[in-house]
Amino acid sequence: MIDFLFYIGAGATVGLAIGLTGVGGGSLMTPLLILFGFPYNVAIGTDLLYASITKAGGMLAHSRQKTIEWRVVALLALGSLPASLITTQFLSNVFTDSSEYQSILTHSLGIMLVLTALVIIFRGRLSAKEKFSPQQKPKKYAGIIVFFAGIFLGVFVTLSSVGAGAFGAAVLMLLYPHLKAVRIVGTDISHAVPLTLIAGLGHFFILGNVDLLLLISLLIGSLPAIHFGTKLAARMPSDLLQTLIAMILLGLGVKFIVS
Repeated sequence: MIDFLFYIGAGATVGLAIGLTGVGGGSLMTPLLILFGFPYNVAIGTDLLYASITKAGGMLAHSRQKTIEWRVVALLALGSLPASLITTQFLSNVFTDSSEYQSILTHSLGIMLVLTALVIIFRGRLSAKEKFSPQQKPKKYAGIIVFFAGIFLGVFVTLSSVGAGAFGAAVLMLLYPHLKAVRIVGTDISHAVPLTLIAGLGHFFILGNVDLLLLISLLIGSLPAIHFGTKLAARMPSDLLQTLIAMILLGLGVKFIVS
C-alpha cells in the first residue's frame, strides 16, 4: 500500500510539472522513475504505455478541432512503427536478459534527454526563425526527411521513451513553416500516440518491461495533477520553469551518456 501511494505521488509530481511547463511526460517520468530506483527497462517500458494513454486525450481534442495533418502523421508512422517493432524484436532475439541491454537503454536515454533539453532551450529562437507563413511551402524533400525522422524516433523512443514530443515537434516546425503551431502540436501528438503505444506493447508482451501496478498508480496521480498544473501555469513564469527543467534534463542526459 505504501508503494502504491508512493507511485501515485510520483505521478502527481510529474503531472504537475507537465501542466506547469508543457514539457513532455517521457522526458520527466523516465528519469524520475530511475532516480526512484526502478530498473531502466521497467521505467522505460511503463512510461511508454503511460505516455500513450495520457497523450490520447490530446489527440482526440486536436482531431475534433481538425488541427492534425494526417498525411504527415502517416509519413512519420510509416518510418517509426516498423522501426519500433524491429527494435523490440532485436532486443528480444539478441539478448537473453534485460541487464544485457541496459547500457543501450542508458545511452539512448541520455542522447534523447540532451536533444530534448536543447530543443526546449532553443525553442524560442527556432520559433522566431521559422515563423508561420501560409504562403511558404514545405521544405524540399520534407516528406523523405519526415520518413527518416520517423525511423529515428521509432528506434530511440522505443529505447528511451523520450523524444516523441519535443524532438518530433522541432522537426515538423523546421520542415513545415506554413503550418500553424497548433497544427504542429496536433500532428506531433497524433504520431506520438501510436508510436508510444506500439513501443509500450512491445515492451509489455515481448520484453516484459512493464509494471502494471506502477502504470495504474502513475495515471491516478498524474491526470488530476496535469489538469491542476495547467490552470496554475497562467500564474507562473513558465519560461523560467521550462529553462530550469531543460537544464536538469541536460545534466541527467550527460550523466546517462557517460555512465
